[in-house]
Amino acid sequence: MLRHLALLALLAFLAGCAAQPPEPDPIRRALQNLGDRAVARVMQVEALQPPADQVLLLVSPDVDNSLEIGSERFLESLTRALLGASDGPQVLDWRPAMSGEGGDHQWRMESRLEATAPRLQLTDRDLLPYRLTLSLYRPDMESALWQTEIEGAFDATAL
Repeated sequence: MLRHLALLALLAFLAGCAAQPPEPDPIRRALQNLGDRAVARVMQVEALQPPADQVLLLVSPDVDNSLEIGSERFLESLTRALLGASDGPQVLDWRPAMSGEGGDHQWRMESRLEATAPRLQLTDRDLLPYRLTLSLYRPDMESALWQTEIEGAFDATAL
């Protein structure tokens, strides 16, 4: 009897291990996709070549509250995407004390995620249109040396 219970417990354990992993969090997936798109653009910037020799100082992003995404969560997603890039740059959090002179390989990256329209209500979901603006600065300069925009829409049911 004890053997049968042990065998049954082992089979239940193995069945649980063989099951499909749970679906990723939809918010995380949406932010991951946006981070991947952003990194693809950053990795193509001529001034950042080769990216592995560069240091990106990430400024805390400016995130529109109507998108229902916290700036910390977006920063984490963007940082993960940058760190996950093959032969990507080094990534550090920027602090105001870092202003001033920086090395030739240091860049301050600012990001702004804003709603571009009110919530769009479809029959099966709500969409939140957005625009992500990425800007690269030298640590000692006030004007951007590179800037790009990425537009899209988040599925509000995932947020």
